[in-house]
Amino acid sequence: MKKQLDHYFHTLLNSYAILFFSQNKVFGVILLLASMLSPSAGISGLISISFTIAMVSALGFDKSISKTGLYTFNSLLLGLGFGAFFAFNVLFWFWLTLSCIFCLLLSINFSAFLGKYELPALSIPFAITFWTVLIAGNGYAAMGLMQKDSYVVFEIYSGSKVHIDTLNQYLGNRDIPYLISLFFRSLSAIIFQNSMLCGILIAIGLLIHSRIAFSLVSLGLIVAHTINQYTGIYPDGISNYHLGANFMMISLSIGGVYLIPSNRSYIWAIIATTVMILLVNGLSRVLGIYNLPIFSVPFSLLTIGLLYFFKVRNHVHKLHLTYFQNYAPELNLYQYKSDVKRLKKLNYINLKLPFIGTWSVSQDYTGPLTHIGEWQEALDFVIMDIDHQTYRLPGTKCEDYYCYNKPVLASADGTVVEILDNIEDNLIGQVNLKQNWGNTIIVKHAEGLYAKLSHLKKGSFRVKKGDFVKQGSILAYCGNSGRSPEPHLHFQLQRTPYIGSKTMAYPFGQYQKSNHEGINELINLNVPLTGDHVQNPVLKGSIVKAFDFQPGFRLTVTSNDQRQETWEVFTNVQLQTYIYSHETKDIAYFINDGQSFYFTRYYGSQKALLYQFYLAAYKINFSAHKVHDQFSLDTFRPNSYIQDFIAPFYFIKEEKYHNHTIEHGDGFVIQVKIEKLFAGSTRKKITAEIKINELGIYGFEIHHPELNIQATCASYI
Repeated sequence: MKKQLDHYFHTLLNSYAILFFSQNKVFGVILLLASMLSPSAGISGLISISFTIAMVSALGFDKSISKTGLYTFNSLLLGLGFGAFFAFNVLFWFWLTLSCIFCLLLSINFSAFLGKYELPALSIPFAITFWTVLIAGNGYAAMGLMQKDSYVVFEIYSGSKVHIDTLNQYLGNRDIPYLISLFFRSLSAIIFQNSMLCGILIAIGLLIHSRIAFSLVSLGLIVAHTINQYTGIYPDGISNYHLGANFMMISLSIGGVYLIPSNRSYIWAIIATTVMILLVNGLSRVLGIYNLPIFSVPFSLLTIGLLYFFKVRNHVHKLHLTYFQNYAPELNLYQYKSDVKRLKKLNYINLKLPFIGTWSVSQDYTGPLTHIGEWQEALDFVIMDIDHQTYRLPGTKCEDYYCYNKPVLASADGTVVEILDNIEDNLIGQVNLKQNWGNTIIVKHAEGLYAKLSHLKKGSFRVKKGDFVKQGSILAYCGNSGRSPEPHLHFQLQRTPYIGSKTMAYPFGQYQKSNHEGINELINLNVPLTGDHVQNPVLKGSIVKAFDFQPGFRLTVTSNDQRQETWEVFTNVQLQTYIYSHETKDIAYFINDGQSFYFTRYYGSQKALLYQFYLAAYKINFSAHKVHDQFSLDTFRPNSYIQDFIAPFYFIKEEKYHNHTIEHGDGFVIQVKIEKLFAGSTRKKITAEIKINELGIYGFEIHHPELNIQATCASYI
């Protein structure tokens, strides 16, 4: 019963909040209260949404989707509209019940159909349902519905503004600037009201929910009002309802909900608002023939049309669609900015260097000797000694060279698609120009991604054509065949499976680079340069084991303030892995790519122990190299209102993460420093430690300026 009530209240509040593309429960409560300022509309809306939630639950639809309000908010609009248009009587409730059933049918079907194209249904089901009611009523009396004589109905039908004195008298204040009054009245019209007080409540809720959303609805009103002032399309001003339901909402949806907020998305919000004038005017005339109001149909049609327009682009450039909807423009922006950097590796096959130990790059991309033209994106590797020599004396035969007969490895999992193995090694200083590539193997790692390794030793191949190979498997041994004056390994990536195919630029996932002082630097998603001494990272077994969180793994964490949480690892249907706290219900998503562990998302309370661990273990390199990373700006809530308002254009805040690993006894201690910067100045520091031994993580500490936590961990399956 408790779960059912919890689901009901979450769905109820989300159904209100999602009218403004939000899932903020506080905003949902404010919208619910604001709707009650028009009691008949508010009560009708609440009953409609309650009835529809019950239907969705009883019919067995996906609870995770219904909980967002996507299936039910159209019924809420329907109830609000019924209460605004018609007076209560027995037939009112009868027709409202039937209309809710029809509206739910349309909502789910439209959502499923448009969802195939990753497009939203928006408020089209509500408009179609209400039009059907109006047409069926044939003047309302035939169905027993009694139309109200209200300002809202007059506005919706005529598209004319209501005189401002009505609202000024309501508030008892005649000195409110026109544009401010227009802003609040237009917001209230979205829930079928014409009330300054209602608009003020909605504006407060919108400001709590999102500063970017607040700025965009303001922008939509200003643009529409300004253009109308110059064109004179509506001499008495655009109606509050049309301003709210169409102009302000199109600015919000395009500027910050379905596009990642940026200066370009704001420009498109202005363009969309301008186009909306044409669409509202045209549809009003067409539907006026049938005595039907346009409601928010222009907004829905233009939003869907623009989204599809943006989706069919071949090149995204700098105007990005929201790939994961967080139902808040700030979250969409901050997490997108973070993911572009942190999850960039997911766009690539994780390639390792094709050898064991430290090798040196003798020729990199666009190397002047042989890496030119269509074959310029290639690398030549050799092994050097401390004197930077590639051979031991006398250096007259292949066996004198350090890299000769060393194993050559598969850079990633794949299938062997081509082998050439019939060419003898050259004498030192001589080359074979007739068989340029020498003995070669080509491995297919993915469609359009093939690795070619050349100048291999004849008869050294450990695999045959058609074999599947794992990353790190021995393919063959380094030789001196083909155009090779001395033993070396030629490595290139290409789009086609043929010997002689042109090369393509493609980074290695991670490698170590040694400088002249012997200090190793960890390089991510890059290609080494001539003279670089590189090797695959040497992983620390204890750290690898400590963060090997497989599904079913459980960890009990007890803190110094007597709190205890039990964490368990799960994998969802999208194959995303996460840690779930049974006591607090918080969730932390993470990725383990075999070389590092890093968190990607956290949903829950900032007081939870899981959140403190999320901060401390934000990114861990298994090779014990130092980490320098950056948090998404929504990590520490609440965020600065100033930053939120200007975020689409400029970032003045940073939240940086650093760690380094030291050996301690029979394990390691990962020491963490977190810095919160504002306008380049450090405002707050957080330090942490994660303690690891051969059994795994046995404790962690985190020290905030106002909070200190020491936690012990006990793991079990």
